Amino acid sequence: MDVARHAGVSPSTVSRILNGTAKVSDDKRAAVMAAIEKMHFAPNQMAQGLKKGRSMTIGIVVQDISSPFFDETLRGVDDGLKGTGYASVIVSGHWNAVEETERIRLLLARKVDGIIVLSGHLPDDTILQFASQRPIVSTGRDMHTKSALGFKLDNENGAFMAVRHLVELGHRRIAFVTGPSHHRDADERLVGYKRALAESDLEYDEKLVVGGDFHESGGLLAVNHLFETNQQFTAVFAANDLSAYGVRLCLYRKGIRVPDDISLVGFDDLPGSSYTTPPLTTIRQPLYDMGRIATNALLALINGEPVMAQIPPLELVVRETTRRVR
Repeated sequence: MDVARHAGVSPSTVSRILNGTAKVSDDKRAAVMAAIEKMHFAPNQMAQGLKKGRSMTIGIVVQDISSPFFDETLRGVDDGLKGTGYASVIVSGHWNAVEETERIRLLLARKVDGIIVLSGHLPDDTILQFASQRPIVSTGRDMHTKSALGFKLDNENGAFMAVRHLVELGHRRIAFVTGPSHHRDADERLVGYKRALAESDLEYDEKLVVGGDFHESGGLLAVNHLFETNQQFTAVFAANDLSAYGVRLCLYRKGIRVPDDISLVGFDDLPGSSYTTPPLTTIRQPLYDMGRIATNALLALINGEPVMAQIPPLELVVRETTRRVR
């Protein structure tokens, strides 16, 4: 072994120093480290992982691989893994608890060292059961045990900020395109919408609340339904940016100007929302940060280290789809 020869020690001594198991003199340790630096030596992290009984892989459960929402979070995960020697195995749960369960079992069978679950429908008890086998970090839920951590954003307050922004611009008839029924994030955003109306002394009108599905087509169909039922409104709050894109297309096809005739607010701040016509006012979720934070937290759990993580708050990003009522 070249490093051992240059340092004047045995190859086993170099290996034990790199693994942190060697008790050697400071001179020997310094000689090994100098040889490593001189030769630009990089230890085989996979081999070291196998010695420790690790596969050097982590599993990631997403719900929709095609969604730009998960693209941003996965980018954060990928950057969080750089330089760690870990590779990722990505599977999709398709917002279905049965499929999520099957995918997690598949990942456990592949001997991953830990799992990141991005959103989903699994109950907390199920996540905790799986965490008894491998560490798990999950977004969209609150939990904190030695083997399972959950990070949750304040969806209710985000929706509240969106609606209050419209109210402060003078809007009184604010339609809401919801997310899928019984979806945790969607339900919390509906609560925030109602709270903002109540605190502004505005009456809640269930006819202005139309079901969506977090997709562009759902937003388009929802607003089209509002027009078909002759509802009067001056603003639309969409439960996510993709729905807002569909809302915008429906308004465009009807010759309705945004924001001159109707204001529009989304939720997520996807990368494309800065480039819509006009650029979308929205609630910014720290999607990339969530990916990095979840990855760092999982690696800490795997290594038995304390987890120090703080999720950035949601933020209202005002662009060009909202304006004061004339």
